[in-house]
Order: sequence, then C-alpha cells, then structure tokens
Amino acid sequence: MITYEDVKNNADIRALIEASGQALGVMGITDHGFAHAELSAVNAGRLLETLDYDPHTCELAKIAGFMHDIGNAVNRTFHAMSGGLLAFDILRSMGATTKDAISIMTAIGNHDEGTAATVTPLCAALILADKSDVRRSRVRAHEPYLDIHDRVNYAAVDSSLSVNKEKGIISLQLKIDTTICAVMDYFEIFLTRMTLCRDAAEFLGLKFELVINETRML
Repeated sequence: MITYEDVKNNADIRALIEASGQALGVMGITDHGFAHAELSAVNAGRLLETLDYDPHTCELAKIAGFMHDIGNAVNRTFHAMSGGLLAFDILRSMGATTKDAISIMTAIGNHDEGTAATVTPLCAALILADKSDVRRSRVRAHEPYLDIHDRVNYAAVDSSLSVNKEKGIISLQLKIDTTICAVMDYFEIFLTRMTLCRDAAEFLGLKFELVINETRML
C-alpha cells in the first residue's frame, strides 16, 4: 500500500494543495494550505487510532486528511466532490488498490458541510479533524478588514480535539478572546459544522461536546 509519507511527498498532490491555498487566498478565505492539510491528517489518524482502528485504516485516514481540500484548485463550489475524484485518479496512479482509493475518495467527497454524509469511519474522522481546525494562524487578513469568519479564527487563541474513550466523548475545546469576537459569532457561522461533527461522532459511537472558555456549549 502507499503510505501517508508517500502522499505527503508527492509532487502532484503538493502542487494541488499549493494551488488550492492560493486560489482561496485570492477569494479572501482562511488558509487551506499545508498547515491545514497536515493538521487534518494527524488528527484524523490519531482519532481512529485512539478508538483502536487497525493501522491500515488509520493510515488511510491520514491520507484523506492531507488530500481533502485539493478540489479547491478546481473550484470552491463542490470542491469535495472534485477533490475526491482527483484523489482517486492520483492514488491509483501511485499504486493504491481500488478499494483504498475508493475509501479515500468517499471520505473526501463527504467532508464539506453543504453535501456531507457520514457513511464510513474515514468520513467521520475527516469531518471531525477538518472542522476542528480553528486557529488564529489560518487568518490571512488583518484588522480592521476581518469578516466574521476571520474574526472567529483570529479570536481562537487555543484549540484542541481530544477523545475520552472510556466516557465515549470527543471534545473540541476552544479558548476564544471575547474582545475580538463574541461566542455567539462562533455559533453563527459554525453551527452547521458542529452539527456535522455531532453526527460524525455518533457514527463512531461517541458523544460530541464543544467547550468554549471552559464552558460546555454542546
């Protein structure tokens, strides 16, 4: 099988991630480059590993996490679907089995909140890893030009995704600077994403909780 390191070092995949990041930068959208790809990969793999999924599945989750936004190089609209199709062709050309390439394609094709459905463990892990990436370093603009999406990310001075397997809880914990944005601003733009995270957690047999400034919100 191909490995996460194979994918991470593949020139075509890296070119697509770079082009995706540049395109979204022109559009004024928060960073979707290598930092987001690598963090999504690590968190998706770690989540399934914590839940005792086999190493092969965990490796596929990392690959899906790293590649999930390459469709933005095509167009932001329906980038999950175009990214899934791109990933399938690239992975097959790299020597991945059809089954593995399909598993990754399905996860990527179901990660965007507008069209997502949690249909496999890889889908669930990718959704949770992707939607939990809220951090100041994703913001490209600076005050006073921040829109609400930028303000929420800029206000997030700390974030972490953790799993308590014994209690069956996956927790997204955020520390938000409320002088930059109100907690309600977070819910205004992220409620759909948090609902998707709840569904993904339930698919994995977990309860999802959101904790902001040490207060449980969900």
